[in-house]
Amino acid sequence: MSKILLEDLCLDFNIHKKKSIKSLIIPGSERFNKLEPNGVIHALRNINLELNDGDRLAIVGHNGAGKSTMLKMLAGVYPITSGKRFVDGRISSLFEMSTGFEMEATGWENIQLRGLMLGETPESMKDKIAEIAEFSELGDFLNAPVKYYSSGMFIRLAFSVSTAIEPEILLLDEVIAAGDAGFLAKAKQRMKDMMDTANILVFVTHSMPYAIELCNKCIWLERGEIVMSGNTKEVTDEYIKSQKR
Repeated sequence: MSKILLEDLCLDFNIHKKKSIKSLIIPGSERFNKLEPNGVIHALRNINLELNDGDRLAIVGHNGAGKSTMLKMLAGVYPITSGKRFVDGRISSLFEMSTGFEMEATGWENIQLRGLMLGETPESMKDKIAEIAEFSELGDFLNAPVKYYSSGMFIRLAFSVSTAIEPEILLLDEVIAAGDAGFLAKAKQRMKDMMDTANILVFVTHSMPYAIELCNKCIWLERGEIVMSGNTKEVTDEYIKSQKR
């Protein structure tokens, strides 16, 4: 059994900005600053959400609405400011997949390191390393430090490791590149398999048809607050209407 429960959750960022030279020379030049007077950004406000086994949640909204922040909060990257966050289940986060890689270490060493960061054990990784290496198609390049990898090679390695575990809760940002065209079809199938097998899926997307196809629930975020939640078709229809006003 997996579960996500958020009650009256708020997440604030405290940013103490120093006065810029421009603001001293041109009074009022910072009047469009979005920070509160005390230097606080209200990233998420009054979030209430419950997800259980079988739930597939799409998160929609404009850029800057708080969608990626929501994923990072669920993953435990950002500690909440107030309210309740309860997440029960093994999480796999498919965003910022390069986190935890050691640039001086080889591809083989990074497979092991990243796997441990994702919750695997040294014993469980023994059964996964060969499959990860084969899926990445990097061959002898795995013997080299990753600092010498091209961006495409690095993405292949990061994607291959990050998608090798069997998550109970999958947090997915659709803004993911998975290397060159030859690798893309295989990567898409791997992601689809993960979506199908995870107990709970939380999916950030700008594609309304994709949200309807994959998800049974949806929330529409604006400025860190839930504007509407419910059936995916109903929420996405209202979101699309709002774009035309």
